[in-house]
Amino acid sequence: MEIPSTFSVSDSISFEDAIELTQSLLAEVEQRRVSEPELESIITALVQSENGARGFFVTYLTSDRDLADHPSTAVIQALQSSPQIVTELLVKNLAMSTAMILTHLHNQNPEMAKGSERVQQRTQQIVQMIQLPEISTRLQQFQASAQTGDGEYAGFLSRWKYDAEQRQSIAQQVKQSLDRLTQE
Repeated sequence: MEIPSTFSVSDSISFEDAIELTQSLLAEVEQRRVSEPELESIITALVQSENGARGFFVTYLTSDRDLADHPSTAVIQALQSSPQIVTELLVKNLAMSTAMILTHLHNQNPEMAKGSERVQQRTQQIVQMIQLPEISTRLQQFQASAQTGDGEYAGFLSRWKYDAEQRQSIAQQVKQSLDRLTQE
């Protein structure tokens, strides 16, 4: 299926352009002006690059639209088309949203904490629905890094300066994700 010209996705799309395109796309989906096959095609094109995927997730996961609370089959299939990029970003989004819940609570900003919790729940749902073999491996690596401060994601955790409480919360959230995956 050809992507409507309104939503053409360049191989070298910038993060900012991916955000803008996703915002427009979600508005059109909400108005029922984009078919499921078109939606899948556009998101598939977006997630082929890291910038495109990052822009998509930032917009989709933080959107005020209810669409992201119930990912369609088209969204899930599109995300499955780029397992390496999508898996990496999902795991990091799960960790970041979990850590930000605590940050916002410590800063006495319950509204922002609710927003981060919504991102966490949406990410968690996609992790469960996507059924990518890579996701369990990445979650296990992230859990180990959060618990020990070493390993695959140690640099990521250091770069964001997550404290012991945030790392513990991340490890617990990742464990919950892993437990849910093994129950299915």
